[in-house]
Amino acid sequence: MKAMLKMFFIFFKIGAFTLGGGYAMIPLIEEEIVAKNKWIETEEFIDIIALSQTIPGALAINSSTYIGYRLFGFPGAVVGCLGTIMPSVIIILLVATFFIQFRSLPLIESIFRGIRPAVVALILVAVMKLGKPLPKDTINLVWVIGVALTITFLGVHPILIILMSGIAGYILFKGEKNDENTR
Repeated sequence: MKAMLKMFFIFFKIGAFTLGGGYAMIPLIEEEIVAKNKWIETEEFIDIIALSQTIPGALAINSSTYIGYRLFGFPGAVVGCLGTIMPSVIIILLVATFFIQFRSLPLIESIFRGIRPAVVALILVAVMKLGKPLPKDTINLVWVIGVALTITFLGVHPILIILMSGIAGYILFKGEKNDENTR
């Protein structure tokens, strides 16, 4: 119970202090769940993020729910999810109550202008951390660049990219696991 409560406050803290959505939360979740508490290994964390992106819903909520389930079963899934969404609910209520009155103040506009670059930086950190364990070979390099260019310049939907990547991964790497098992 103590560990589950700790997990709730970890996700609550991350949800409360991270602007920019799920991608900006990834490095913070990784730091707390993988590095500090060592509840999950890096490879499994990457799999959780990948899985969380393939199912409907917000990345942070999907990943915190899955991590909670992985650690503490169904009650952990509920606690992880609540820890992530409660700060947003509280913040939205406060914003709805007060922000409308103050949104045009220069101070508020300046604060949000300062927050935007920090959000971009958090997303870049997530990309760099998630890319570290990726094998540095030609196939992966071409795939990363190809996907980025396809989404950016051709406007292909990310869901289609994920599905096609899964199919390509199956085709390209289906024999690798079998080769490892026979050694």
